[in-house]
Amino acid sequence: MKKIYISMFVLSAFFFTGCADDFLDVDQTQSISTDDIELFNSNDGAATFVTSIYSKFLDWDMSSFGWIGLASITSDDADKGSDPGDTGTDKDVLDALTYNSSNPSAESTFTAQYDGINRCNQALNIIPKLDKADPALRQRLMGEAKFLRAFMYFTLVKCYGGVPIVDHLPNPSSVEDKNMLLTRKTAAETYAFIEQDLNDAIAVLPLKSAYSDSEKARVSKGAAYALLAKVNLYQKNWQKVVDNCDLVTGYALAPDYAKMFRLEGENDIESIFEINGVGSVPIKGISGYSNTQGVRGAGGWGWGFNTPSKSLVDAYEAGDVRKAATIIFRGTTLYDGRVIPLSPTDLNQGYNFKAYSSQFTDAWETDANIKYLRYGEVLLMKAEALNELGQTSEAIGLLNQIRHRAQLGDTPATTQAAVRTAIWKERRVELAFEFDRFFDLVRTGQAESAFAADGKVFTVGKNELFPIPAIFISQANGLSQQNPGYN
Repeated sequence: MKKIYISMFVLSAFFFTGCADDFLDVDQTQSISTDDIELFNSNDGAATFVTSIYSKFLDWDMSSFGWIGLASITSDDADKGSDPGDTGTDKDVLDALTYNSSNPSAESTFTAQYDGINRCNQALNIIPKLDKADPALRQRLMGEAKFLRAFMYFTLVKCYGGVPIVDHLPNPSSVEDKNMLLTRKTAAETYAFIEQDLNDAIAVLPLKSAYSDSEKARVSKGAAYALLAKVNLYQKNWQKVVDNCDLVTGYALAPDYAKMFRLEGENDIESIFEINGVGSVPIKGISGYSNTQGVRGAGGWGWGFNTPSKSLVDAYEAGDVRKAATIIFRGTTLYDGRVIPLSPTDLNQGYNFKAYSSQFTDAWETDANIKYLRYGEVLLMKAEALNELGQTSEAIGLLNQIRHRAQLGDTPATTQAAVRTAIWKERRVELAFEFDRFFDLVRTGQAESAFAADGKVFTVGKNELFPIPAIFISQANGLSQQNPGYN
């Protein structure tokens, strides 16, 4: 019987996974036969393949401890936190920017993205074969899969530079496919692939308003335009940033910044793409996301990692409501009445409020969401691009919208250079703990000076990228090279 193998070659080993109702991995040798595909040949069956992609974002290796370390603790916004003697496996070396090619967080993040890409490729391979499912639904689901694949490749290119591009399910006996899995593409080639996936997604995805309330967390046309604008931003394609931001319609700034990061603010008017934590069986939320960042010690409930740096605390202007909405300070009472007592044994001045869950505070999986794209960032991306294009007065207007929501006055900046700096600062305080700061410092050329001000040494020519996992380089056998500065 002809077999359809749902597989992917990662680190030169095949990991075979099947699809079940609970999306659990099955035996490594399991495959889905053409007969078995009939079990999924319906609208609900087709949807399960894309739901399994979303579910990947709930995993420990995708969105939790390793990713927090790699994308947040490394930045000047955050310190390792916890107790001085608790390294969190590798969070101490991430904080100090002294990691190497064997770093566990860099390896788990790399592998997790490809596991997710594998699920995208599964969906894109199988959904067209499900001829009993509604054709329009199948097109939409494939658009969702392409957006999610683009999102994962964007994470990879930001972290590692050019990476292997896997755009289909590999044939285990194909030398060409093996080379595809082990050969790094350039950053430019990776960006081009991301853009193609997003343009394909745009062509078939609906607007957010077309989704029912039960499906509002699914990606929409607006999400694809917003991500495409961000991809353009990283490549300094300023006019494309403006053009794509203009196509992100149907969204607005939420009136209350703090409420965006509470249960009542999930998938609100500002939300463009976020990962849903649920806090209930069978989908329990993002594994360990809240707990690992929760208040430690007296009156606490978590491990206490990823704490705000003094540099971040000092970055907020007087009266900026975002400060109290972003940082849990000792000696305060939270919006739900929880008291955070002073603690003589806790050396951390604060904790990440955006990861807080009120109802499931003590749980390993909570209802806290991760907001990855929201309209506030769209305004800031457009402002940055307009300013670079010489349209500084228009950029100032957008910047002031963000400031006014934070209960601040108009920016005093007027020149192009001053407005550029003001926008970069506004991104920092607006998007703190939303996994952008490290990459913003790198793409804008601020990293060396910003880290020096925070007491860290950023090595130019090395720390712009994280190391490709050493085990991958070894398995690639010359087909892929390590990033500069790593052995």
